[in-house]
Amino acid sequence: MRPDPHSYADDAQPRTRHLDLDLRPDFETRTLRAETTLHLSEPGQGHFDLDTRGLAIESVELPGGSQLRFDLAREEPILGARLRIHLPEGTRAVRIRSTASRDATALQWLEPAQTAGKKRPFLYTQCQPIHARSLVPLQDTPGIRITYRARLHVPEGMRALMAAARNGPNDFQMPEPIPPYLIAFAAGDLESRELSARCAVWAEPSVVPDAAWEFAGIENIMAAAEGLFGKYAWERFDVLVLPPSFPYGGMENPRLAFLTPSIVAGDRSLVNVVAHELSHAWTGNLVTNLSANDFWLNEGFTVYAERRILEALEGRDRSELHAAVGRQELTAALRRFDARPELTRLRNDLAGIDPDEAYSSVPYEKGYLLLRHLEETVGRARWDSFLREYLDRFRFQSLATQDFLDFLEERLPGIADRAGVLRYVDAPGVPDDAPAPRAERLEEVLALAARDEVPAEADPTELLLYLHALRSPSRATCEAIEARYRIGTRRSLELRTAFAVAQLRAGMPEGIEEARRIALGIGRMKFLRAIYTELHSKPPTRDAARRIFEEARGTYHPIAAQVVESILRG
Repeated sequence: MRPDPHSYADDAQPRTRHLDLDLRPDFETRTLRAETTLHLSEPGQGHFDLDTRGLAIESVELPGGSQLRFDLAREEPILGARLRIHLPEGTRAVRIRSTASRDATALQWLEPAQTAGKKRPFLYTQCQPIHARSLVPLQDTPGIRITYRARLHVPEGMRALMAAARNGPNDFQMPEPIPPYLIAFAAGDLESRELSARCAVWAEPSVVPDAAWEFAGIENIMAAAEGLFGKYAWERFDVLVLPPSFPYGGMENPRLAFLTPSIVAGDRSLVNVVAHELSHAWTGNLVTNLSANDFWLNEGFTVYAERRILEALEGRDRSELHAAVGRQELTAALRRFDARPELTRLRNDLAGIDPDEAYSSVPYEKGYLLLRHLEETVGRARWDSFLREYLDRFRFQSLATQDFLDFLEERLPGIADRAGVLRYVDAPGVPDDAPAPRAERLEEVLALAARDEVPAEADPTELLLYLHALRSPSRATCEAIEARYRIGTRRSLELRTAFAVAQLRAGMPEGIEEARRIALGIGRMKFLRAIYTELHSKPPTRDAARRIFEEARGTYHPIAAQVVESILRG
């Protein structure tokens, strides 16, 4: 059987327990040569199926050198190509030599001109959800956790980094079992600055000072997280600020989280993204979803954990404002899936659907609402006790939604029925009685937006909430916002994107030009989706959307380019 609809891994076959990787990126040809040794959890024989995408398989052999027969099937649009190896009896390990193509979806190669320093090329990976198979052949499912050791060969003068413990300059080891999507590396002109005994920030040299200032409070975030969820299990929490093309706000790769430069806003207003990626150390990396069908077990829990950390550090009202912004993003996602409401359930059946296509804020924010609803139903003290037990019981394991529901019934009998949990899990949309954020400032800001009035003062979070709430702003309102808050001169792309959308809704040509500047300067999908969706939604600006995309396409990660293409086809 294949329990994960996005993997050829068969649970009747042996599981991989450890990988030895020898990786040689070639910056001239933009290919990655790899020697991958898969160590099996038990001796195997017969068929052994692995996931690949766009890989050239050069040889398959036993570690001693004996060649093995293999079949590489034709590529499927979502899954890639199944690599079937024929194992002799008693096989404990297999060595595969392969080359990843220049179109590998997990890799982005940047020319020196696309970096901050303009001196050296840059390379980074993004393997979630199912892109590790474009690097090396493996069982690319979060249901099979692995340890690994890796050697990463890069040109002289470049720094190699990996989300793993460092044994030497280019030698890395991941001692804890992780899902394959957390394999991550980068190479470029990189420097670091220590933030605490267990935290450092890495970035290009010109970016390091600003990033170090932005994330100076990272140890306080870690202390708050440990107070809530228990001891940090991954030794270090370093962060790498990537070039602007990185398609996400962050990626929770253990020991070295990847972050977008867009959160280096110069005002420390977006460190909630750091809190989110750190929270994944418990919810996602320590306890992981079994497949993309249960993605909310990663992201819903992590949003809940992130907001509990913010509450501990900044107070309840501040975390409630963040929850309100999240609810606005959820409402937008529900509108986007209006014709496909089944994709707004928490427990999904994504067979035949690309998980990148199904990606949205639904598992994040609807999952958060369910967990908050459970907390409010049983009380915080009982819920916190349950959460600690949950994290301990499933430590370094991957589980399905039903595993969570069974544990909930075991530890808190009857609560699932009392709270109507299945309305969140298996029904589309959001229940009418879902928790709503409550804060005095929240109501004031939303009331001003409803009246198309400009706040006399607002901090960055309040201003973002206000801009998102403007449904049909007038030109006069947008001009007054710019006069008071000078958003066009700010570094925060959260605010600049939200304001560009408001300008577009007001029919202002200035909004098109600002949308273009943002689209050319950042590859984060959150901003690209907002800008291109707004441009494409009205006939007068559709041509502008296509022109901007053609101009910017070459700077985007393949995942982001695919998202924009899907918007423009709509």
